[in-house]
Amino acid sequence: MAKKDKKPGRLAQLWRVYKVTAKNDPSSAWLAVLALLLALGAGIVIGLLVGGPFSIVLWSLSGLMSGILIAMIIMSKRAEKNAYLQIEGQAGAVGAVLDSQIRRSWRTSSMPVAINPKSREAVYRMVGPAGVVLIGEGSSARLTQLLQDEARKVQRMAPGVTVHQLKVNTEAGGVRLFELLKKVYKLKKTLRRAEVTVVGNRLDAIGGASMPIPKGIDPMKARAPKRKV
Repeated sequence: MAKKDKKPGRLAQLWRVYKVTAKNDPSSAWLAVLALLLALGAGIVIGLLVGGPFSIVLWSLSGLMSGILIAMIIMSKRAEKNAYLQIEGQAGAVGAVLDSQIRRSWRTSSMPVAINPKSREAVYRMVGPAGVVLIGEGSSARLTQLLQDEARKVQRMAPGVTVHQLKVNTEAGGVRLFELLKKVYKLKKTLRRAEVTVVGNRLDAIGGASMPIPKGIDPMKARAPKRKV
């Protein structure tokens, strides 16, 4: 029997991601190196100020480890952003984001709650501390109507709950895909945890889109990468 191909280890996967990121975004590699050198330099300076060979070695190692950690964080964030840019504008891209890095205090699904079969635009729903966030994927007037229709449904099922409407696109006034979750998490909190559960359960009764997601990205396969650090 042929031996199964051995999967690459965690470090090998990280190195592969970072190489691709550095190739697509050269500035990320320079930023990571600069952060590492600054942290190392800070460690050496502190060691010299404290005095003694042992202190210099100890603080230098601390600076080096801190620099490596900061460099990894920088590369991870840049890799994440580049991954979003690659799928931005494709059908199902928002679903891929919602399927990857949602905080526990939020309830959502990678499947849309409404779809326009002609324009392939969709509306996704998030329920959390900020209330209900309806996310439109696209920019046409039809999408605006879809968002408004879903907002009315939410207000009927959960009167008094704050409803936000966002459009993910590259046009003026739209939200870029890589900024979506940051935008949502900055919204003012209006619901407590127990209220989030109640509202989420009510809206689940509405159900999702009656049509399958349009052809494009499969949110269950093409996911934005999870943070490694």
